[in-house]
Amino acid sequence: MALLNSYYDIISMLESQYAEVSGFDFYQFIFPENEESGKLYTDFSHPNAVYLYQDGNDIGRNRRLRRRIMLADTWENDYVEYVEGNSMTLCSGLSYRGRRNRLEDAQRMNALIFDLDGVGEHELRNLFLRFGAPAGRIRTMPMPTFLVASGGGLHVYYVFEQPIDLFPNIKLQLKTLKYDLTFRLWQYKATSMNKEIQYQSINQGFRMVGSTNAKYGNTLRAFQIGDKVTLEYLNGYAEITNRVDIARPFRPSRMTRAEAREAYPEWYQRVVVERQRQKKKWDIKGKQGYALYEWWLRQASKVKGGHRYYFMMCLVIYACKCDVPKEKLERDLYDVYEELRFVEHENPLTMEDVWSALETYDRAYYNFTIADIEKLTDIRIERNKRNGRKQIQHMEVMRAVQRVVNPEWRQGNGRPSAEREIWKYMEEHPKARKIDVIRGTGFSKPTVYKYYDKIRQDLFEMLAQTDGQKGI
Repeated sequence: MALLNSYYDIISMLESQYAEVSGFDFYQFIFPENEESGKLYTDFSHPNAVYLYQDGNDIGRNRRLRRRIMLADTWENDYVEYVEGNSMTLCSGLSYRGRRNRLEDAQRMNALIFDLDGVGEHELRNLFLRFGAPAGRIRTMPMPTFLVASGGGLHVYYVFEQPIDLFPNIKLQLKTLKYDLTFRLWQYKATSMNKEIQYQSINQGFRMVGSTNAKYGNTLRAFQIGDKVTLEYLNGYAEITNRVDIARPFRPSRMTRAEAREAYPEWYQRVVVERQRQKKKWDIKGKQGYALYEWWLRQASKVKGGHRYYFMMCLVIYACKCDVPKEKLERDLYDVYEELRFVEHENPLTMEDVWSALETYDRAYYNFTIADIEKLTDIRIERNKRNGRKQIQHMEVMRAVQRVVNPEWRQGNGRPSAEREIWKYMEEHPKARKIDVIRGTGFSKPTVYKYYDKIRQDLFEMLAQTDGQKGI
C-alpha cells in the first residue's frame, strides 16, 4: 500500500509540471522507423522493435509470453489489442533484425532505459535537482526524455536523436556506460528507498506504457520531461574509461580464409567448416559436470530482496554454461522461487518473474562473465587461485622461477625498445588494461595496441611453462 501511495504522489507531481504521453505515441516516438507490414528491407535499414505480451488464452498455462513485431502501419490497432490494459507486457529500448528480441539480433539502440525502484515524493524531488545539473557534480544525471511511473518506482528513458548502431564492441561499451550511470542514478535515501543497486543489461525489457502492473493494479503512465539526447551528452556524465567511443566501430578482420585456416585451425573448423556461428562455449561440463550450476543453487540463501529475479536469471545462465537439461532447470527454478518469494522486499516475487528468467535459456548467454553476474546479483564470487596464490603473487613466483630456471630467456629476442618497455610494465602489472599501459608507459595508443595482445599471450605462455616446474 505504501508503494501504491508513492505511485499516486509521483503521478501528482509529474502531472503538475509535464505533459503526459499516451502509450501509442510513446513507442511511436522511440521507434519511428519500424517496417510496415508487407514490406521487407533486405539491407536491415529498418530494424523493428519487438515486444512480449501475455495472451488471454495463455493465462493459467505454462506458456511463456508471446512475441510480436511493432509494425508502423498496424501499431495503433496492435497497441489496443495486445498492450493497453494488459497485465504483462515487456519492451526494451532496442530494435532487432528478424522476429527475435535476443541481444545477438539487436541492431540499434533507440533508447537507454534505467529502472529505479523505491521512488516516492522525496526521492523524485531529489531527482529533479540532479537531472540536467552539471556533469562535474557528484551523482548528477543527464536530463531524461521520459519518466514512466511504473508502480514500484520509475523507468527513466533516454531516447537518442540518432539510434546507436550495435556493433559487437559497441554493445559492450554501452553496457559499461549503463552500469556507470546506474551507479550515479541509484542512491539509497536520496533517490531510492532501496539499499541495493540493481544493474541491468542493455537488452532488459520493461513493462510497457499503458499496460497494468499486476503487482499493484496501477497503469504505467509516461511523461515527457526533456528532449531526445545524444551519446556525447550521456558520455559527459560517465567516467572517461566507461564512455562509448562511437568513432571506433567494429572492424571485421581483413584476414583471408586461407590465412585464417593456417593461423586458427580450430576456429576455422568450427566456424567455417561446421558453420557453428555462435561463440565457443566454455568447456565447463567436461571439467566438472553440473558442479558449478549446483554451487550457484546453494547461493540462494545469500540473495537480498532486490536481486531475487536476477539470481534466478543467473541460475538459467549457469544452466546454459553447464548444459543442464531444461526440464531439470525448470524444476530447480520453481524450487528456488518457493524459497526466494519469502525474502523480504516491498515488491512480491511472482511466477511472471520465473517465466521471464527462463527467457535467458539461450546460447547467447554461454559466456556471460563473472563480473556481470556479481553486478546483477550482488553476490561476491571468489576467483580461482593458482596453487593457493592470487594472480599477482603467483606471477611474482613464476618470474622468480623463470629467472632461476632460464635466466637468459629474454636475451637475443630482438624486441624493439618500445615493446621491451611495454613488456616490462605488463609483467609488473598483470591486470593492466590497454588504457593502463598507455598511462603507465607514456607510449601512444597505436604503439600499445600493436604489442598488447602478443605480450599478454607471451606472459600467459610463460606462466603455463613455469607452473609445471617441480617444487611449485
